[in-house]
Amino acid sequence: MKEDGHILIIDDNEDLLKSMVQLLKNEFKKIDTLKNPNIIPEYLINNNPDVILLDMNFSAGQQTGNEGIFWLREILKTNRSAIVYLITAFGDTELAVKAIKEGGTDFIVKPWDPAKLIVSLKAGIKLRRSQTQLEKLESTKCFLLNDLDNQYDPLLGSSPAMKRIYDIINKVAATDANVLITGENGTGKELVAREIHRKSERADMIFIHVDLGSITTTLFESELFGYIKGAFTDARSDRQGRFEIASGGTLFLDEVGNLPYDMQSKILTSIQKKAITRVGSNQEISLDFRLISATNHNLHSLIEKNLFREDLYFRLKTIEIDIPPLRERTGDINIIADYFFSKFGVKYRKDPLKIENDVYILLNNYRWPGNIRELRNTIESTVIMCDNNTIKPADINLNYSHKSKDETLIPLDAIEKEAVRKALERANGNISGAAKLLDISRTTLYSKIKKHDL
Repeated sequence: MKEDGHILIIDDNEDLLKSMVQLLKNEFKKIDTLKNPNIIPEYLINNNPDVILLDMNFSAGQQTGNEGIFWLREILKTNRSAIVYLITAFGDTELAVKAIKEGGTDFIVKPWDPAKLIVSLKAGIKLRRSQTQLEKLESTKCFLLNDLDNQYDPLLGSSPAMKRIYDIINKVAATDANVLITGENGTGKELVAREIHRKSERADMIFIHVDLGSITTTLFESELFGYIKGAFTDARSDRQGRFEIASGGTLFLDEVGNLPYDMQSKILTSIQKKAITRVGSNQEISLDFRLISATNHNLHSLIEKNLFREDLYFRLKTIEIDIPPLRERTGDINIIADYFFSKFGVKYRKDPLKIENDVYILLNNYRWPGNIRELRNTIESTVIMCDNNTIKPADINLNYSHKSKDETLIPLDAIEKEAVRKALERANGNISGAAKLLDISRTTLYSKIKKHDL
């Protein structure tokens, strides 16, 4: 059975190349040859061989090995971890040792023993894979530790809106389709992304969260695509970027609407090709990741203003999940509030907490402009500041400043739509019950449901 490896042989002797190919073609899946070493840089732009066999001398009459050393250095500039075996003449031990000091992996002495050559190349392929795996493990370590330090809240809610979202998650998780999650700040977009990952076939692999709004323009490429040693002043070693680390798992691009326009083409190219090139390198690296994106911006509006690329939008959105604001899913407020009261009661040693009924009335009558994030923070501060284990309405500190600025500007249609939605939720979808709550006829309710597309 052939080894799943890619071998590149560089030698100006055509007979040697032919005999090498004849020997190795049944052992390895891909064999490439180059007679002219000047083609090496161009070749390495589009190819990433596992092992390179490099002759030490190319010009007629040359026996110093300096040409081989030169091209070894050039190869290692492109790929610092390249596995390079130097082809040397019998007795050139001193030259071979010099090449290894320069970064060569090993040397092959002419004439070679076919069996030993094949064993050496297979060992080189294993070394290459080990180096690649080690590099990835080191790069992912900090992200995994950071995830362990963060406790992510579950996705909660039993409202019709949330049931629809759960249904979409269950359908899309089993696929590798690109998903775009939209919604206001604090609605739980990252929780939806993590739930998709958790239910996918990549659940055992890494989930990489990239907040595109927090990455400065100067660090954009190096953070996302990585860099090689010497690419810039502080690049003291090779480093993988977020895209590369996510390979095999899920890449979550958060706040994608904040992407500067000139950066969007680079993201689009990487998504389309499922490949990146590290800063300072010309070697393309193929990737395999599941893409989920999120934004609180209206991307259609940004596209109309030429602030967001339409082709990137369609690439991000195979499936779109829109999360309604908390004020439109009031049936979920008590469930989410109870979760946070329990969580922070334990955290701040005030468990079990007693919650007065009027607290829930207060929470349900507030508009929550900051959505679940604001609800979470409000409950945490309430639990910290309450004098005993009983939470009373007076303990809840709500920010009503939003009300005077925003609510007077709400169109009547929006108020009517929200009233109908709330009535349907409270009546569990029963038309007669909802009509009774609104004090209108069933016929009128049907017309309003059709009008607001509910």
